[in-house]
Amino acid sequence: MAFLALPHFLHLRLRRNDRKNRCKCCLSSATNEGSTAVVWFKHDLRVDDHPGLLAASKHRAVIPLYVLDRRILSRYTTDTLELAIIALEDLRKTLKKQGSNLMLRYGNAENVIEDLVKEVRAPFVFVEEEVEYHLCEVLDAVKNKLEGVSLSGESPRIVAWRTPFYESQNLTDLPQSWEEFKKLKLPLTLPVPAAKFSSPGSELQWGSVPTLDDLKDYLKESLWEIENSWREMAQASAERVLMERLGNLKESSMEPIVDGSLGKKVDNSVFVTSKRDTVGGGNEVVLNALAGYLRYLEGTSRDDWQEVHARLRDAETRPGASFFKLFGPVLCLGIVSRRSVHYEAIEYEKERNAGFISPFGYSAATVSAATDAVCSMEWYYLLALSRERIDEKRHAIRIWRWKGYLIQYTVVGNEGPAVLLVHGFGAFLEHYRDNVDNIVNSKNRVWTITVLGFGKSEKPNIIYTELLWAELLRDFMAEVVGEPAHCVGNSIGGYFVALMAFLWPALVKSVVLVNSAGNVVPGYSPLPISRERRVPFGAQFGSRLLLFFLQLNVKKLLKDCYPVKPERADDFLVTEMLRASRDPGVVMVLESIFGFDLSLPLNYLLKGFEEKTLVIQGMEDPISDPQKKVALLKELCPAMVIKKVKAGHCPHDEISEEVNPIICEWIVKVTNDDRELKASSSQQLYHSNKQN
Repeated sequence: MAFLALPHFLHLRLRRNDRKNRCKCCLSSATNEGSTAVVWFKHDLRVDDHPGLLAASKHRAVIPLYVLDRRILSRYTTDTLELAIIALEDLRKTLKKQGSNLMLRYGNAENVIEDLVKEVRAPFVFVEEEVEYHLCEVLDAVKNKLEGVSLSGESPRIVAWRTPFYESQNLTDLPQSWEEFKKLKLPLTLPVPAAKFSSPGSELQWGSVPTLDDLKDYLKESLWEIENSWREMAQASAERVLMERLGNLKESSMEPIVDGSLGKKVDNSVFVTSKRDTVGGGNEVVLNALAGYLRYLEGTSRDDWQEVHARLRDAETRPGASFFKLFGPVLCLGIVSRRSVHYEAIEYEKERNAGFISPFGYSAATVSAATDAVCSMEWYYLLALSRERIDEKRHAIRIWRWKGYLIQYTVVGNEGPAVLLVHGFGAFLEHYRDNVDNIVNSKNRVWTITVLGFGKSEKPNIIYTELLWAELLRDFMAEVVGEPAHCVGNSIGGYFVALMAFLWPALVKSVVLVNSAGNVVPGYSPLPISRERRVPFGAQFGSRLLLFFLQLNVKKLLKDCYPVKPERADDFLVTEMLRASRDPGVVMVLESIFGFDLSLPLNYLLKGFEEKTLVIQGMEDPISDPQKKVALLKELCPAMVIKKVKAGHCPHDEISEEVNPIICEWIVKVTNDDRELKASSSQQLYHSNKQN
């Protein structure tokens, strides 16, 4: 697979309207410029700042292609599908202005691309490099398929490209620490100009852009009934499902809270989807919205920018959160590139400061929000690129994108029941380092996940809540695991698992709580919940103090959680916790401590699920009162199985040799119970039918 990179001579650039085609892209291997090239669009729905398209334009003819592949589109929410359709319509119009067109074809990408390269005899297929595991699988399938095609005695080649944010020859050898990375002070690259094309010919079948309803029907055709039901399940927020379960849902209470000035119809609105809550359209529309966003402090008489300002105020749930809320979806679809956003923000900052950038911070909060967001996104993308740099004792890391954020996970095992392991606050998937193989050896398939905000998963500028994390686990179950699982959770991870079992019981075969967070309350009856979540006053200052304290005391605090085997609180755990504590966005994660709502007790969440709940309780836990919790669980939830062990807050890691057999035996028990229940139900149904 060839790789396309930008050279390092892009040091200066005129304003966007004055750019010249002096920026050149180069291939690591020679290409035949007299041939036809296919450019396969996925999450790069733009012409501006598109290195792959610019390099392909050197060929005699270019076929821009978008494949309507169910495996890719099925991961999109309805809102994302709507944004993608609008972007495809704009991309086709823009390409036509550039002398080309956009081809749309249905089917698996490997089959569509094989047929197309044969039809147009294209020896090169340009495609953006991916980090998401399911997209990497699709790319591999395309590559393998093309190896069986012969054009003039050679197979067509995949030319992978990326939009480099920093000037660096080897991105995989960069430091894993954000602080060490910043010390490198790598120069930023600059956006490249749009390409010009010669006409590829009118005899080709270009296809039409589907409607949203057409696309929904197309996706339903390929999904199993359970996949469709789980996809529909993901359309409702955890908040809505919770309010339904608590019986205090009012339709009016679920209406979005928006600025009162948004009711009027705005000409040239950049909020083009039915919900009108995020920016949408093509590249130029998005850049116009960005210009309005950056100029928030200036005010404006333009209706379209006033609408952006109103949406900004609504989305600013915490300082800077409005940027990703408004622009995150178009960034994830590649309608605008991260470095284009950074470039425009910096140019505006220079405009405000007589051409200079102050070393003391940006003068506009919107500039800071935009640059912080794209730099943070780039950092976690770089971490994802280096995911395969692992030692022999660890499992291969995969990447899953959730709501635009990069999440790390692993999967091990080829047979048996599905098991999901969820870590606690401040930890990561490697905290189950000595559990995975043992559980797999008992004939199970095991998924571990580093949830949003921890480890090397992304830490975006959002408000983190227990409902957000429960939604993440729900979608991970639906999109990645694909079947109900035995869900194991330690500390706050146990509460997330219990919440998921309460809200979406169809996803959970059984619950295993390992020193779970959450109270046990006798006689509990739920109260109406408030849907308003904002950062509590003083939370940001408090989280910074807490972060400073944790960084100074992480080794001692960790050892306190391992009172029986303090040596298990080793350098690996300490080093990785310190590394993660310096990632961009970690302060926002810590703010969640001041806003958690764990008022729903475990005995309420698991009511009706007690027979499928195992509690593993370390009785030396310094964080809670294990004696009291165990006593209350025995009293209020007698059907739960409770295993007391001599360990601290993390028994699964401290005494894994004792905890692993408990978990494995539990899975066997639940599996056998389910089989007996199904057999009994079948017999009853048989006798009933026989009598009738």
